[in-house]
Amino acid sequence: QVQLVESGGGLVQPGGSLRLSCAASGTSSRINAMGWYRQAPGKQRELVARITRGSVTNYADSVKGRFTISRDDAKNTVYLQMNSLKPEDTAVYYCNVQVGYSYWGQGTQVTVSS
Repeated sequence: QVQLVESGGGLVQPGGSLRLSCAASGTSSRINAMGWYRQAPGKQRELVARITRGSVTNYADSVKGRFTISRDDAKNTVYLQMNSLKPEDTAVYYCNVQVGYSYWGQGTQVTVSS
């Protein structure tokens, strides 16, 4: 059973930065796509960024140029560097990995507020 442990969320002022990490364990198989999603109160969960095994990335239009997704396959870890954060980035951020099936992390809260 794949387990995901997320870290790096918190409270930050507008314009600030945060780096999220998500480490996967419990699998000896190569992880295919890895991604970050977010869900704000009263809204549906949405894709933020995704990276394939070949390191092809795609981003939501709202975060392009501000967020960067990367992965370290030796550590089975995916990162999300978030810069120039805005109040509308406030949400619970969820990690997702695909290893045959799709697995989700427990979520980490990101709050952007002055």
